[in-house]
Amino acid sequence: MSITRQEMRRLQNGSDVRGVAVEGIEGQPVTLTGEAANRIAQAFARWLSAKTRKPAEDLRISVGHDSRISAPALKAEVLGGLRAQKAAALDCGLASTPSMFMSVLFPETACDGAIMITASHLPFNRNGLKFFDADGGLEHADITALLEDAGGLDAAEASLEGIEPVDLLSLYAASLRKKICDGVKAEDYAHPLAGLKIAVDAGNGAGGFFVEQVLKPLGADTSGSRYLDPDGTFPNHIPNPEDKQAMEAVRQATLESHADLGIIFDTDVDRMSAVLHDGSEVNRDAIIAMMAAILADEYPGGTVVTDSVTSDRLTRFLEEDLGMKHHRFKRGYKNVINESRRLNAEGILSPLAIETSGHGALSENYFLDDGAYLAVKLLIAAANARRQGKQVDSLIAGLPPLFEAQEYRMKIAGEGFQRYGQEVLEAFETRAQERGFQIAPNSYEGVRLSFDSEAVQGWMLLRMSLHDPLMPLNLEGRREGDCARLTGIAKELLAGFDRLDLSPLG
Repeated sequence: MSITRQEMRRLQNGSDVRGVAVEGIEGQPVTLTGEAANRIAQAFARWLSAKTRKPAEDLRISVGHDSRISAPALKAEVLGGLRAQKAAALDCGLASTPSMFMSVLFPETACDGAIMITASHLPFNRNGLKFFDADGGLEHADITALLEDAGGLDAAEASLEGIEPVDLLSLYAASLRKKICDGVKAEDYAHPLAGLKIAVDAGNGAGGFFVEQVLKPLGADTSGSRYLDPDGTFPNHIPNPEDKQAMEAVRQATLESHADLGIIFDTDVDRMSAVLHDGSEVNRDAIIAMMAAILADEYPGGTVVTDSVTSDRLTRFLEEDLGMKHHRFKRGYKNVINESRRLNAEGILSPLAIETSGHGALSENYFLDDGAYLAVKLLIAAANARRQGKQVDSLIAGLPPLFEAQEYRMKIAGEGFQRYGQEVLEAFETRAQERGFQIAPNSYEGVRLSFDSEAVQGWMLLRMSLHDPLMPLNLEGRREGDCARLTGIAKELLAGFDRLDLSPLG
């Protein structure tokens, strides 16, 4: 049965296309069909033709994928859709999301656009499409337009003969190796990581190349690395730096192999987190602090743009220890990146846009959220610290430890959840003001309260989910028991909202 316009629209997930791509799980019918992928690829060729003012037959569009089991079938349909529009298609095979953008910039590939087949860290039965052109990743409105156009097209068959295969990951890895060599400037220029032991956990996603094509050639000992082979069933753990099991896996790999550093990537390598030699996790606030510390000397006084759930301790570290500025914005990596771009366009130096999720983009790297590039910056810092007889963790020694933190996700029942959620936020803020609580200024998302009394110390943020009928509540306490005290205050401020499920608060 042909996919309808409405079903096509439902595939939009922010600035990506996402859907169920594998049969067999009850209650989860396939929504991202081969037919849908074919029509969406055609729509991208048409969109790109209109934007570049080039005939479709003059376009070069690259296609790559991560390790998901649905990737080969979807790739064949995407390539067929591009060829049906007469665009030249490049088959990049297994790739990372950042490398697909680089296929637009590399002179060896010189593509007009790129399509990455991935659903990031979502379960094995999901898949999706991400799109790039010379300006970077497409925006929400662009995806809306693509899907609207795709809704009016028919799937079209086209010969896949003559499609050019490209070993994109090798080109990309070479650029990363050069970055490390130039950044370390070791006496043995070609082996700047000699003497460093690095444990990588690729989670059976696309990140195994980083060990084989970046770390080993540069002299690193990678013997503690795990789960490097691509396997779209993800048999060991979810490839997601925000997942506790995944972080524990790379932490154990780092400790058991006595590595200087552990690195974990998500499925398509646009996110990363790390583990220090002593097992300390460098994720969430800590990965932001580490990247900012690495950049601080090169971008003095620069503004770091983050998502809304970063902590007060991070703000103090960025502003007091590093002399940088903290601009806490909204959730959503595209929101964070676009805000940093906006600041730079206004003449405000902003070298880093980064989420607690591990999505991080640097102005020096095309504002591309690239986990491998973040890892490169961390490795350069680690190698240079080693030459000075230090560990890289010295860069964030001034970041206070996280004591207590909690996130609650409260469901909203009924229709019109966004309007109801806004009513909750307004009442929450009014009640907080009446109680004399400190409301954080310049809150771009939700309502943030800060507490610094003898009774309770920490902060809380109540916000609306970006897409779902949920209100997440983030809490962080500075002392034992503060999270429980904050939870009690939140329950009082939210009392009486019968459509809001407060049961997660206990």
